Amino acid sequence: MPHTRLFFLVLGVVLPSMGGAYTNDLDPLLYAREGILYNAEAPIPPQCYTKTDARHNPCYVCHQSYSRLSRRPNLQADGWLQGDYGFSEVGETNRWRNLFVDRVARAADIDDAAVRAYVDDDNYTPFIASLKTGPWGGPVPEIAGLADGAAAFDENGMARDGSHWVAFNYKPLPSTFWPTNGSTDDVMIRLDRPLRQRDGQFSRDVYFANLALVEISMVDLSETTVPPIDERNVGVDLDGDGRLSTTSVVKRRANFVGDAHAMELVHMLYPTGTEFLHTVRYVGVAANGANHPTRRMKEVRYMRKNQLISIENLQSAYYFELKEKNFEKLPQPIDKGERGMSNRMGWTILGFIEDVGGELRKQTREEQFACVGCHKAIGSTIDHTFAFPRKVRGRDGWTYVDYGKIADVPNVGETRGEFATYLERVGGGDEFRRNTEVLERWFETGKAGNRVKPEIEKIDHIGEIVWASAERAMELNRAYMSVVREQSYIFGRDIGIEPADNVLEEIDTDIAPLDNEFRHQWDIRLDWEAR
Repeated sequence: MPHTRLFFLVLGVVLPSMGGAYTNDLDPLLYAREGILYNAEAPIPPQCYTKTDARHNPCYVCHQSYSRLSRRPNLQADGWLQGDYGFSEVGETNRWRNLFVDRVARAADIDDAAVRAYVDDDNYTPFIASLKTGPWGGPVPEIAGLADGAAAFDENGMARDGSHWVAFNYKPLPSTFWPTNGSTDDVMIRLDRPLRQRDGQFSRDVYFANLALVEISMVDLSETTVPPIDERNVGVDLDGDGRLSTTSVVKRRANFVGDAHAMELVHMLYPTGTEFLHTVRYVGVAANGANHPTRRMKEVRYMRKNQLISIENLQSAYYFELKEKNFEKLPQPIDKGERGMSNRMGWTILGFIEDVGGELRKQTREEQFACVGCHKAIGSTIDHTFAFPRKVRGRDGWTYVDYGKIADVPNVGETRGEFATYLERVGGGDEFRRNTEVLERWFETGKAGNRVKPEIEKIDHIGEIVWASAERAMELNRAYMSVVREQSYIFGRDIGIEPADNVLEEIDTDIAPLDNEFRHQWDIRLDWEAR
C-alpha cells in the first residue's frame, strides 16, 4: 500500500467549495470534524435531481406502490413520487456538486500506468488486519482473499475461509451499479448461527436448506433449488417426496430447519441476524472485454438485521416516515457509532470508504447518512434490500457474481427484457443520460431519447449492455480517483467523466417530474423462467 498513499500525497488534495468551483481552503472533511451537516437531505440521492423533460423516467426503479393484496411488508407506497417532488425546502436545492465537475480536466494528471497500478492494489486485506489489531469495536466484515473476488469462494459460492459468507449471482439494479456507469460490485449473505447448525455443529446441508427457505420467503416462491443436500443430515424431508435422500429441491415450509427449527419464516422479511457484505470496486477489464471487480475496493458496506419487526409495527414505522415527509421534517439518523447507523426498521448499516491515501476508513456521519436513504423507506425494496431479491433463481444463483451468465429477463409482470425496457424508459444508459458509449451502442441515432435498437432483444447476456469498454473503464477509474484525493464524497460519489447536463440545480415543485403516461409500475423481482 505505501506506493499508492505516496501517489496521492504527492499530487496533493484539491478541495471543492459548495458552489462547485474548487479552492484550496475548503476541506470536505471539515464538516465532519466540526460536527456540521453539509447536506441535511443527504438521503435524497443525486438521481432524484435528474432533468426528466417530463418523459425520461429513472424514478420508477425506486418509487413504487403495491396493492395490499400483494402482502408485501413494504408499505411505503411512494409511487406518487414519480409525479411529485416530495422534497422538503432544504431538499429543493441540489447539493451534489460533483455532478457538475469536469473530471477529464480534474484527473488529467493521472496517467494510465498509475490507474492500472492503483486499481490492482489490495486495500481490503490490510484494512481487515487494522480492524482486528486496532481499537475497533464494531463488526469486522472479513472474508479471506476477498480482494481476489471469485477465488475466495467455492463452486457453490461458499467462502473458502470457513466464515460461512455465501456469494450469490444477481442481476444488478438499473443502472447505478452497471460497470459502464463507474463501478463493479459483489454481494455476500450470511445467516445467523442457529440457521447454519444442527445440534450445535455447522452443517452445510442445513445451511443451504435455510438459504433456500430465505429465498422462498423473500421472493414469494413455492419451492426452489439448491446444490445437492443430504436430507438425512437435516432430518427433514425437504422436497416432500416422503423419504430422506439426496435432493436439490426445497419446498416452502412454515419453519426453518436445524437449530432454528422453532423459528418461523416471515413473508418477505429476513430472519434476525441476517448479514450482508457488499463491496464496491473500480472497473476491471479482462482480455475478452468482460468487466470484473478490481482488487481495490472503493467501499465496503455491511448490513445486519438486529430485530425482526412485526408487520403491524412496520406499518406504523412507514406511516411515521410518511408523516415526517408530509410535514417536511428533515430525516434524523440514529448513529450507533462503530456498529453503524440504524434505519429505524430493524437494520444497522455500516460503511467504509477510501481515505486520501487509498486506505479504507469508516465513513463519516454524513457519508453514512447518504447510504441510509436507499435502505430505509423507498417503495421498491424487499425488507430494505436490493440484490438478494434479484438473485439468479435457485442453485444456479449460488456462485460469485458473473454478468456473462445472466440473460436480460423481464421483471415479474412484464414481458420485455428489464434492461432493454429501462434504456427506453430512461432515454439513455444512466439516470442522467450522459453515458455516450451506451447511447452510441444501443440507441438508433446515438442520442438520448431515441428508440433502442431492436438488436438488444437478441443479446446473449447482460454484460453486452452493462460492460464498459477498456477505454471507458480507464476514464471512469481515473475520474473516481480524483474524488478520492479530494475526499469530496459529501458532494457526490456517482461520478461521470464529464459534467452532467441533464441535472437540475434547483427544483421547481410546481412542475411535475413526469407526465402521467410516462410513469410506470414495476417489480424489483425478476421472471427467471421467461428465457
